[in-house]
Amino acid sequence: MTDVDTKYVPLTLPTGATSAERRGFTRLCALLASASFGPEVPLDHSFWFTAADLTDLYNKPTLAAAAHTVIDLVDQGWTVQVDKYGPLLSPPDTHADRDTEKARIRRQEHLRRDAQLRQPSVRRFVQSMERSHQHGGKLVSVFNLMRDGRELADALAAHPEATDTIRPYVQVVDSASTCELTGFKLHDIWRYFRHTWSNAYLTVPGRSMPILIRDAATPYHAVIGLAAISSAVVQIAERDNWMGWDTKHFVTAIEAQPTAEIAAWLVSRIQTQRDEIHVDDLLRDEVLQPGDLKSPTPEVIARLKADAERHRAKHHRAGVIREVRKIETNAWVERAETHLFRSKRSALLAETLEIQSLVGGYLGSKPTVDGLRTALADPKAKTQIGRLARRARGERVGTVIADLTVCGAVAPYNALAAGKLVGALAVSPTVLAAYRAKYARPSEIASAMAGRPITREARLSFVGTTSLYGTGSSQYNRLFWPASAMGGPENARMGFYELGRSRSFGTSHFSDATVDALVRLCEHGGGLVRVNSLFGEGVSPRLRKVRLGLATLGWPTNELLKHGRERILYGVPLVENVRDYSLGLDQEPAYLLDPTPADSGEAVAAWWFERWAHRRAAREHVQDSMRGNSLVRPIRHGARVPMPPEDDLLPNGTVAAGTALAQ
Repeated sequence: MTDVDTKYVPLTLPTGATSAERRGFTRLCALLASASFGPEVPLDHSFWFTAADLTDLYNKPTLAAAAHTVIDLVDQGWTVQVDKYGPLLSPPDTHADRDTEKARIRRQEHLRRDAQLRQPSVRRFVQSMERSHQHGGKLVSVFNLMRDGRELADALAAHPEATDTIRPYVQVVDSASTCELTGFKLHDIWRYFRHTWSNAYLTVPGRSMPILIRDAATPYHAVIGLAAISSAVVQIAERDNWMGWDTKHFVTAIEAQPTAEIAAWLVSRIQTQRDEIHVDDLLRDEVLQPGDLKSPTPEVIARLKADAERHRAKHHRAGVIREVRKIETNAWVERAETHLFRSKRSALLAETLEIQSLVGGYLGSKPTVDGLRTALADPKAKTQIGRLARRARGERVGTVIADLTVCGAVAPYNALAAGKLVGALAVSPTVLAAYRAKYARPSEIASAMAGRPITREARLSFVGTTSLYGTGSSQYNRLFWPASAMGGPENARMGFYELGRSRSFGTSHFSDATVDALVRLCEHGGGLVRVNSLFGEGVSPRLRKVRLGLATLGWPTNELLKHGRERILYGVPLVENVRDYSLGLDQEPAYLLDPTPADSGEAVAAWWFERWAHRRAAREHVQDSMRGNSLVRPIRHGARVPMPPEDDLLPNGTVAAGTALAQ
């Protein structure tokens, strides 16, 4: 996503704010404009509230939300100035040199990560993992899952050609499974090492499959790296264009080359979409008549749209939300008839019947190429074909494509470019088979819409990811391997293709305190807070909460949600027929690899060792980097969670300001 940088964003308090609140906010902005900031320490909100003499903020939700937001923005590189018209903010310069830009993004990410690491529950978790416990007659801790860098460097130097100095394998994490060697739950191991990342550890909605890459060459099978395969972001223009399944590209392609197969698929999509909607209550409430499904009228479609709006409003009543949470997961009819899913069903059925009425007349029960051409020549029918393709993409984006949301190596293996090993193993046959086995079960959303179990396709066709920095990604750069390492053909290769660059929206630059203040502002004003964090409401509840809060302030949400970073998008196609299988035009995937695992990643590991690790291990600076990770107490190891010093905490639990007011 590209955009034109905004030079200035005026920020004023909305109608209803008192004169005292306006003066206090202006005073805060003036102080922020005149201050100098430490480059590494995040701003302490309480410090600035005191400096600006902002008191009793609990009873001033408008001022609290505005003050928290502007402090976070300044903390992330926005500059503030105050003129006779009020505060003005400028977004950070994203065209700075590479090191400066990386430092800015790290600061942005560390804001939430360090706040998370200061939480008492997280501190207790880290301490419990680092504390020794008895297992198998020995004292073990998470440090046994780290490899001493000196030992690794010595072993590689002594036997440079040996391929068994590091013996990687894939271990898919099940929340109920325990590590036999240490007694830790596998998910706790994954979580501990995830806390060493630059950004905060967050759970993601939808599907999520954590992965450990471990080293069988060590007594306790040390952790080499982590990955996680998760539900894909629904719409990414660069990815969708590359795959050829975005609406515009798809409609243009079938216009150029219409086929009977595509015509039949369109008819099948309409029927499937209609049949997978629970309608018993709609018939019972006389929103529908039985004949309306075959011969829909504009009046029927209008009634369904009105029904959707009516039940969406009912869904947001607090008492109803509590009742929804009590419903058993597999009580599909009961879940389907909640206000949330009644609203979604009525809206989808209205859309489906509208498509049916406009497209179905051209294609009939025996679709032909001529019928498809005629439909595409009608602008209204053509629009509906695009809607049908968009709906198919939305359905399949969460099932046959996925995102690699976590991928990287920990010390000392990261010095050997083990992040590339983790990236390759994250899309290996072992992971694909585990993903298919895990998700060969009813889809919660689809089943709640249908009122009966609906199982979606779970064979992956594509895995996408993004770089943390827009200046480049050494981890995914030139990351290609022979398909034969994964059981594919000898003359083919697989890997991470660069798809483009994206300037994204997000909330990583806002602290939890700011999000809470924005939500409270919406609630205090009596407005409808349309985010209840229920599965099925939509993606990213945090993003929607921030967006609503900023809108309540009357501030430009799209501008302030731009986290000011450019990301590089990458993708790994796993099949030859990416577009047609991903959309459902083809029923079977034409895999580039053997989806049935023949090993736990040994062939890929052998490729990585020869291509990357063997060469890097001979370099002096790499050896020095590895040796810097020692397990001799006091332990200084790059795979240890970097807990913020406790002396950074103020008595109220907040972090020291790290700022100086201008004289």
